[in-house]
This record gives sequence, structure tokens and C-alpha cells, in this order.
Amino acid sequence: MEIADVRKRIHSTIEHAKQRAAERRSRGDEAARAYSTFLDTVAVPMFRQVANVLKSEGYAFSVFTPSGSVRLMSDRTAEDFVELTLDTTGDTPQVVGHTSRSRGRRVTESERAVGSPAALTEEDVLDFLAKELEAFVER
Repeated sequence: MEIADVRKRIHSTIEHAKQRAAERRSRGDEAARAYSTFLDTVAVPMFRQVANVLKSEGYAFSVFTPSGSVRLMSDRTAEDFVELTLDTTGDTPQVVGHTSRSRGRRVTESERAVGSPAALTEEDVLDFLAKELEAFVER
């Protein structure tokens, strides 16, 4: 094979990779803006409402808003929590729900995609929280 053909092929691969990286960064930036709006207008208020309902039912949970996420955490055990974060590592950025539950010394963690930050509604967040909180309130 001619060196000129090899060089063309490798140059094409490099250009394609740079173009894909630029597109991925652009999607990530757009998703970050949508996620920030989603946190402020949908997720944090819903997490606070759920925490208030849980407290009124005798379950001690508090809401924390560390940078770029929202977390509903048990006041009894720091390992018991449900949180939402933005995952930009894939081709399509997604809001990811992370749940951690402890039983004695054993801690069980799970993650699942919740949806696109631009498309999620209060109902979607409430559905996610209701499903994830079942394990905490069944005890």
C-alpha cells in the first residue's frame, strides 16, 4: 500500500475524530444549560416537596444540592440517599438517578438513566422518586 493512501486514511480518521469530539462537546454544553434549568425549576422543588411529605409521615430525609446535583438523603444514615446528576460521558447526555441503600454494613447502589434534561417533567421526577423510595419506606 502506498504511503500517500495510508496518510490520507489516517488524516481522514483524525479529522473525523475531531469533528465528533466538537459535536459531543457542543451537545454536552447544551445539556448542561438545560440541566441547570431543570435542577432549578423542576428537580430541586420536587425533591423538597417529597422531603416535606416524608417528614410529615415520620421519615427523616433532607435535601442537599451539591454542585450539579440534587440529593434526598436520610437523616439517620448518610449511605441512604437518592440523587440526580447529569452524565455527559455518552453520545447523548442524560440525567442519571443514583440510589444508595444500606443494610447493616452492606451498601447497595444502583444507577439508571432518567431521561434528557430538556424533556424531563415534574411527573417524571416524582415517578423516579416514588419508585426509588419504596425500599426506604418499606422497613
